[in-house]
Amino acid sequence: MRSSALRHTRRGRRVACLLCTVALAAGCSKEAPAPAPHVVDVTAITIEPRNAPLVYEFVGQSQSSREVEIRARVDGFLEKRVYVEGSLVKAGQTLFVMDRKPFEAALQQARGELAQQQAKLEVAAANLARVRPLAEQNAVSKRDLDDAGGNERTARAAVLTSQGTVRQAELNLSYATISTPLTGLSSFAKIQDGAYINASNNLLTYVAQLDPMWVNFSVSENQHLRLRESVAKGQIKVPANAEFDVEIILADGSVFPNRGRISFADPSFSKETGTFLVRATFANPDGVLKPGQFVRVHVLGATRPNAILLPQRAVQQGAKSHFVWLVGKDGKAEQRAVGTGQWIGDDWVIEQGLNAGEQVVVDGGIRVSPGAILKVSAYTPPKSAATSAPRAAVVPSAEEKAFAKKGGNAAPAAR
Repeated sequence: MRSSALRHTRRGRRVACLLCTVALAAGCSKEAPAPAPHVVDVTAITIEPRNAPLVYEFVGQSQSSREVEIRARVDGFLEKRVYVEGSLVKAGQTLFVMDRKPFEAALQQARGELAQQQAKLEVAAANLARVRPLAEQNAVSKRDLDDAGGNERTARAAVLTSQGTVRQAELNLSYATISTPLTGLSSFAKIQDGAYINASNNLLTYVAQLDPMWVNFSVSENQHLRLRESVAKGQIKVPANAEFDVEIILADGSVFPNRGRISFADPSFSKETGTFLVRATFANPDGVLKPGQFVRVHVLGATRPNAILLPQRAVQQGAKSHFVWLVGKDGKAEQRAVGTGQWIGDDWVIEQGLNAGEQVVVDGGIRVSPGAILKVSAYTPPKSAATSAPRAAVVPSAEEKAFAKKGGNAAPAAR
């Protein structure tokens, strides 16, 4: 009896478990509620191709447009320096004075010799004047006439020689006062007062002209070749006759107030560096630029026509290429690979993959996934980006400038 009751209890438990299992299965068979769609707040920009101004940036170094060595032209003792080392000196200003006494003595001696020769010439000329009429009357021999004429010519030649000696002595005396032939910045004195100067140590100082100033920079062969490719594809246009403006940025970040022009481009590449020299000339009336300064050079005037530009943060790096997020027609995110070019200011040139009128996500792209619903706000560029100068890479060579003057489009190479 007791065992029968136990079996009945166990059977009841099994039935209860079965009912629970069926109930759970029935509950699980109902469809789960769909998750709420993922919405991402982003800013987006509508693509509008435009002509983008380019600025090609280099590192340059300033150089005096005219630097002269101040040398002594005669041997003697240096009496004194009469300029302030490192100061701005004017053309014709006296820099050094040598001991004048030896040169004054030499001049006095030369003048005395000239006076002697002039006296001899007067005697010879008078003797010839007396002999000539006597010779016509056959009162003296023909030989006497020839001797008188020869003496007169010899005396006249001696006077010319003495006059040359006097002139040389006068020049030597003037060379004792050493002045600068140009206005510029003086260097330190290389010879001290009281030193003896001769041909082996006659360099006294330098004077460097400050207005105008040159700024030199180099263009590589690779940049030159990329230029030709960009020109052939019509990716870059330059101003008429390749007349680029050039500005320079000083070490403290300030912009030099005067713009310059390219005045020289070396027609050949350096074998050592694979670059060629380009020179720009700048007016420098206030002497702000000094020789040897390192500056950043911006070559202005080139444009990239119909360029597609995106803020740099809108472009992301994928496993194989760069990509952007597009706002699809239904407001969902679409990923697209793009081909990138150079940077222009805070923007990136997109060379392929995008078309005019498409919307590209700028801010919030890091949270976007394929198919995500986008809540789009218009992108507003920061003021600093809107006003900053675009940046790029190179400058035309002499060959390219000549090509442009013939009607072609010579321009700096793009990166």
